[in-house]
Amino acid sequence: MADAALDVLGRRAAVESAREKLIVALDFWTIEEAKKLVKELGDEVTFYKIGLGLQLIGGDSFARELVKEGKRVFLDYKWYDIEETIKNAVAQAAKIGISFLSLHGVNGILRGAVQGRGTSNLKILCVTVLTSMDAEDIHEMGYSPTVTVEELVIRRAVKAMEIGVDGVIASALEASKIKSLSGGKLMVVAPAIRLLGSPQDDQKRIATPYVAIKAGADYLVIGRQITEANNPRETAHKIIVEMADAIGQLGEGASAH
Repeated sequence: MADAALDVLGRRAAVESAREKLIVALDFWTIEEAKKLVKELGDEVTFYKIGLGLQLIGGDSFARELVKEGKRVFLDYKWYDIEETIKNAVAQAAKIGISFLSLHGVNGILRGAVQGRGTSNLKILCVTVLTSMDAEDIHEMGYSPTVTVEELVIRRAVKAMEIGVDGVIASALEASKIKSLSGGKLMVVAPAIRLLGSPQDDQKRIATPYVAIKAGADYLVIGRQITEANNPRETAHKIIVEMADAIGQLGEGASAH
């Protein structure tokens, strides 16, 4: 009976951990649509991403509302500007209680972000290579044909760690190497997550929720899989359970050692 009780408690802990690691991307055309989904998902989801699609139609105010409701917010604006401007902008994001903030991985930008974050709990995330891009795309950007996507991701991740950034946005395919090279210090936030058998859409470097967690991703950003589902809450729960399965197995592996 005691072992069974522990198994139940362990399972509940894995599910709660998975729920905290799921970030639902509110990629809508209107704030009203986003609010409707948040209400529908209820307590099944606690973390949301607000991106550029909502920025100019009230995304900032909406972010404040979510924070007041006790939700965590990832402001995914991928800022790119001079160091002083980034410093001031990040300081403002910290004041309103944003949890995660994304910026492009240029040294000056990252330094300004770390300064602007100060002693707040805001986590700064460096964009490595967008998951909609592959080798052909980075070569078009001017990188040598001998440079692979993974090499560019790792190069930017290492530089981000040296500057003091909290984590990176990267494909789950690169998560394991990032964790290894950073000694586990860098948080990995992975987009382009798809349930098994689902279409890739415009993403090129994808992984399932289970594979992503097993690979070392700390948080998964999932949008259309949930937002376009017939039953978003049910789909979110299914994803959380799949993530919990991976978390449970990782825990079992650690206890075995």
